[in-house]
Amino acid sequence: MSTQYQKVALVTGASQGIGAGLVEGYRKLGHAVVAVSRTIAPSDDPGVLTLQGDIAERATAERAVAEAVERFGHVDTLVNNAGIFVAKPFTEYTLDDYAAVTAVNLDGFFHITQLAIARMLAQGGGHVVSITTSLVDNADSRVPSVLASLTKGGLQSATKSLAIEYATRDIRVNAVAPGTVKTPMHPDENHEFLAALQPVGRMGELNDIVDAVLYLENASFVTGEILHVDGGVSAGH
Repeated sequence: MSTQYQKVALVTGASQGIGAGLVEGYRKLGHAVVAVSRTIAPSDDPGVLTLQGDIAERATAERAVAEAVERFGHVDTLVNNAGIFVAKPFTEYTLDDYAAVTAVNLDGFFHITQLAIARMLAQGGGHVVSITTSLVDNADSRVPSVLASLTKGGLQSATKSLAIEYATRDIRVNAVAPGTVKTPMHPDENHEFLAALQPVGRMGELNDIVDAVLYLENASFVTGEILHVDGGVSAGH
């Protein structure tokens, strides 16, 4: 496929877990991919450009968008996957916890989304997807996580706001709100407890989230959607 017409996805937090799954999923879809993470190894795949950098820093976002355009010509999709999740009782959060979570979850979203949408406007359209958490809409006393709700909840509200702002300019903006997913973030000894939090009685798999993002990628009439992929958590307990 000529790079002139090949779509390009920019994925943050791309070194492992859902992010690595998204890189693979978009490649199977035929997209070139710019994969960003603080620690990510170079790829042998000429259709994948890897970039090391802290997504909380504006310079990383600037470099990611610039190198995507230089290497592949455009940015068609941005997937805001990078995120930090710290579950603690509210009064036990430290200032360092707060700074770390807001830097990645909010600053990281703001910088790269602003730059990517500016590029999408210039080229005539695009798609933004953010990975949030089902806990935003369905708090659970067993998983105290105010910082996740504060930051990822902000992303869900921003998703709807951006979707409406750019609805007439061929830029769609959506989010996927996962339940608990089997990633390296969750040690095996916690899996039984975490599976019990989901009404279906199991944790999500990486492909559950990747498939949801790729559905949104191809759903041209869907924008402003918060797609819950959470084993029924959003329906109740």
